[in-house]
Amino acid sequence: MLKVGLIGCGYMGTMHANCYKALADQVQVAAVADVHKEKAEEIAAMFGAEIYPDAQALIENAQVDYVDICLPTYLHAQYAASAMQHGFHAFVEKPLCRTREEAAYLLKVQEETGKMVQVGQVVRFWDEYEWLKNVKEKNTYGKVVTGMFTRLSPRPEWAWEGWLHQFEKSGGMALDLHVHDVDFIRYLMGEPKKILACGIQEKDGLSEYMTTTYLYDGAMCQAEGSWNYPADFRFSMAYCVKFEKATVYFDSGTGEFTVYPVDGEKFTPVIEKSFEGTAGSGNISSLGGYYKELRYFAMLLENPALPQIASLKEGARSVELSLDAMDLAFGKQQ
Repeated sequence: MLKVGLIGCGYMGTMHANCYKALADQVQVAAVADVHKEKAEEIAAMFGAEIYPDAQALIENAQVDYVDICLPTYLHAQYAASAMQHGFHAFVEKPLCRTREEAAYLLKVQEETGKMVQVGQVVRFWDEYEWLKNVKEKNTYGKVVTGMFTRLSPRPEWAWEGWLHQFEKSGGMALDLHVHDVDFIRYLMGEPKKILACGIQEKDGLSEYMTTTYLYDGAMCQAEGSWNYPADFRFSMAYCVKFEKATVYFDSGTGEFTVYPVDGEKFTPVIEKSFEGTAGSGNISSLGGYYKELRYFAMLLENPALPQIASLKEGARSVELSLDAMDLAFGKQQ
């Protein structure tokens, strides 16, 4: 039985806590930390966990196998590095960090400590995206010709002290929301030959809308992202991928998931859901992908020979690509 210290008991920390309830046969939440005592007490009560006043206190004192860092982006590098240096493996929510320099620093610390780190690029574990990756790898419908990935959201107002809307802390929509599709396109297609990007800013540093195009030999994929829609706007993540022999369309907002073969009738792929759960707040209604990524990290710690699906190195590259796209769209802002 692995023991985890959960750092950050807000929006994302609560989602992870609910996943750990379903993973009780594999992982025990033994410690929690949050600067807001009442939030830490609420989650600690779910597991009978020890409470620490902040991240560093947990890292220095808790008896756990790894830490799960669900803090704002600008705090990721500091505490992920400290966790590794204190002998812990770490799960770090996405994006891995805020800057290229922090990404390089974390890679250096991991090389020095040898600790395992997984980044919460949850789309890699989302059922319909896992399915897409699988059929692409198997060449089921031939090569990818084009791909369109969208992620559209109402303005996220649930962030602690509004940190998401402070560019120096979050990187704005481009690094916090858009990074999901930036990461998945590279996971699906590999390193792009060329990147094109454009966008609209609500004020200096904060992107309101952005599209990024990735060019490959004989193929192209585009990611579209925005989180500045009205409060009652329905969150949607979607893709439309055209292969040589079929087009696949998925939209979380409408629930459509359809394969349109070049030859044959359209159909809905059958996917066995490993876990649903309820997020309870924010954009996402299902905890399935979050459960699967945390379960996989627990499996990885028990069996390090497993492939690392969302490693620190992968998370660092996705931060770099997101920042590259921001530079192309808006000029250098760091």
